[in-house]
Amino acid sequence: MRFDLSSAGIMAAAVASALTTVWWMDQAGLRGQAYAATPAPATASARGVPGQVMKGLDGHYWADALIEGRAVRVMVDTGASVVALTPNDAARLGLKLTSDDFSSTLVTASGIVRAAPVELQAVAVAGARVERVQALVVERGLPHSLLGMSYLGRLSAFTATPASLTLRP
Repeated sequence: MRFDLSSAGIMAAAVASALTTVWWMDQAGLRGQAYAATPAPATASARGVPGQVMKGLDGHYWADALIEGRAVRVMVDTGASVVALTPNDAARLGLKLTSDDFSSTLVTASGIVRAAPVELQAVAVAGARVERVQALVVERGLPHSLLGMSYLGRLSAFTATPASLTLRP
C-alpha cells in the first residue's frame, strides 16, 4: 500500500466535505430526521391507507406517530414487543400515572426497568391507523419512544427497503 502527499490531500478533501455536510445538516435541523410521506386522502379506508416512513441519516426509521390525537416522535423497532413510551411522551398524551401504575418489570439490554401497562385508543403513522394498541410507559432509561410490534403486528403488512418502510393497514 502506497501513501503519498497526493493521497493525503484527496483524503483530507473527502473528510472536509463529509464534515461540512454533517455540519450543514445539523444547522438545518436535519440530522437524524426522517419524514413520513403523507397519504392521498382519496384512497383512505376505514382503517387508513398505506404509509411510508423514510430511513433517517442514523440508519433508523423515525416517524411522527399520531397517538391519542397528538404527534409523538417514535423510532420504529421491530425488536420491541410493544409500543414503549417515555414518561414525558406519556404525560404529553394526557396519561396520568402514579408510582403504583409501574407494576410490570422488564429485562432490557440496559437492565431491569419498571413499566406501566396502558392501552392506547389509536396509533397512526402516515395514515396507517390501528386502534386499541397495547403499550408500556417505561419509568426511566428510555431515550425515546418506540413503535413496537403491538402496533406493527396488527398491520396487514410492513415492508422495509434500504431507504423506507411501508406500513399497510
